[in-house]
Amino acid sequence: MTTPAAGRTRQWIVVISVAAALGVAAWALAHFTAPRAVAQVGSPAPAFTLPDVRTGDSVSLEQRYRGHVTLVNIWATWCIPCGEEMPSMQRLYDAYRDRGFRVVATSIDQGDPSGVLQYANRHNLTFDILQDRTMRIQETYQTLGVPESFLLDRNGRIAYIALGAETWDAPDHRQRVEHLLGNP
Repeated sequence: MTTPAAGRTRQWIVVISVAAALGVAAWALAHFTAPRAVAQVGSPAPAFTLPDVRTGDSVSLEQRYRGHVTLVNIWATWCIPCGEEMPSMQRLYDAYRDRGFRVVATSIDQGDPSGVLQYANRHNLTFDILQDRTMRIQETYQTLGVPESFLLDRNGRIAYIALGAETWDAPDHRQRVEHLLGNP
């Protein structure tokens, strides 16, 4: 027969053992898991693969855009500032696409891709339009909202980050793109 004191002792041993195991597990996670990439100027752009709303094909950032100066724009059809900056992105794309400039506008709309495609067609957008219905790209790029954009150099490193809507064909952005294309 077990005495009440012996039973309590066993309970405490179990509690302390569980607490120690949890502490070791937390320490191991903190020290042995790969650190999450931070989307900041100078760092490699986080990788992603998403469907193209026009073709349905999976598009990989690294495979399709490596070697190009690329503007990664995270947006949504319901976002008014996103719509306001799209015409200037199109003009910038039109001006530099033949020299290796690409735009990949990634919608976080959760609905059917046809709605995003209709939006792109209605606004005469000819650059690539992808869709992330899971909205994971916002976590991957650690965005604060939409629109948010990341200008990448030819090696896939982040050269500039824009929080909020921009006038992409303004002189300062044209100068950034010219510089990244190799023509300062």
